[in-house]
Amino acid sequence: MMDQPASTPVFAGIDVAKDRLDVHLRPSGQTFAVPRNGAGIEHLLDRLRDTPPALVVMEATGGFELTVAAAIAGAGLPLAVVNPRQIRDFARATGRLAKTDRLDAEVIALFAERIRPEPRPVPDADAQALAELVARRRQIIEMIGMEHNRRRQARARHVLRTIEATLRVLEAQLTQIDDDIDGAIRDTPAWRAADDLLQSVPGIGPVASRTLIAEMSELGQVDRRAAAALVGVAPFNRDSGQSRGHRAIAGGRTSVRNTLFMATLSAVRWNPVLKAHYQQMIQRGRPKKVALIACLRRLLTILNAIIKAQRPWQNA
Repeated sequence: MMDQPASTPVFAGIDVAKDRLDVHLRPSGQTFAVPRNGAGIEHLLDRLRDTPPALVVMEATGGFELTVAAAIAGAGLPLAVVNPRQIRDFARATGRLAKTDRLDAEVIALFAERIRPEPRPVPDADAQALAELVARRRQIIEMIGMEHNRRRQARARHVLRTIEATLRVLEAQLTQIDDDIDGAIRDTPAWRAADDLLQSVPGIGPVASRTLIAEMSELGQVDRRAAAALVGVAPFNRDSGQSRGHRAIAGGRTSVRNTLFMATLSAVRWNPVLKAHYQQMIQRGRPKKVALIACLRRLLTILNAIIKAQRPWQNA
C-alpha cells in the first residue's frame, strides 16, 4: 500500500465510553483504544501529536467527554463535539447500521472527513459548572412536577406525608441552586452584562437568560441562520411524492428550544414586536403552533443581534 501524501489531512473520530476511548483515523484507517483515565488520555494525545489531525470529532455523551475534550483542546488540536443525533443520522444515510465502539469511532471519523463540522472552543471550567447548575435546576423542576402529580393521585395519609417531605427537600434544593446560579452570574462580569442585555427584551426572564448563557455560548457570534440551526428552529423542506411545500424543524439543542418556546408564549403577549408578528400570522390563517415557532425564531434573531451589538432592547 502506498503511503498517504504528507499533505493529506487526517481526521480523527473518538467514541467515548465510560471506561474506554476508541479512536479511528482517516484516511489511513488506523484504529486504537485507550482507557478513559489520565494515562490513557496522555497516550491518546501522544498518538494524535504524531499525526496532527485537521479535525477531531467526538459525540456529546452526557459528561463522559468533558475531560477528554478539555485535554484535546488544551493540546491545541481542532475539536468539534457534536450532537449524537447528527452521527446517527449520518450513519443511517451512509448505510452503516452495525454498532460497536470500534465501528462507532469509524463512523465518527468518516463524519469528520465528509461533513467537517466547525471546530469550537471547549467551555472553561466555570462555564461547564454553570451549565451543570442550569441542567440540574431543570431536573429538579421536573421532579417537583412529578411529585405534585403523585400528590394529586395519592389517597393514603402516610403516602401524602412522604410526598410532602420530598417536595420540601426539592423546593429547598431549588432555592439553593437558584442562589448558586445568581452568584455565578453576578461574579462573572461578561455573564452579568449578557444577563442584563437578554433580560432587557420583554418576554425574557432569568430562566431563559441563564439557559442561553449556559447552553448557547455561540449567541452573538454566529448569524441568525446558524443560531436557528443550533436551537433546532431552522425550517427545512420535507417534499416527498405528491407532498410539496411542507416545512419542518428538527434537531438542535432541545433544552434551549423548550426554554425559548416558553419565553415566546410570554413574548407574544408582552413584547410589542412579537405580539404584532404573531397576530399577523394568525390573521393570515397560520396554525397557532406554526406562528409561535416563527415568533420563537424572530425572538432568537433579536437576542442574537442584541448580544452581538452589546446594546439592550429598544422598541423602535
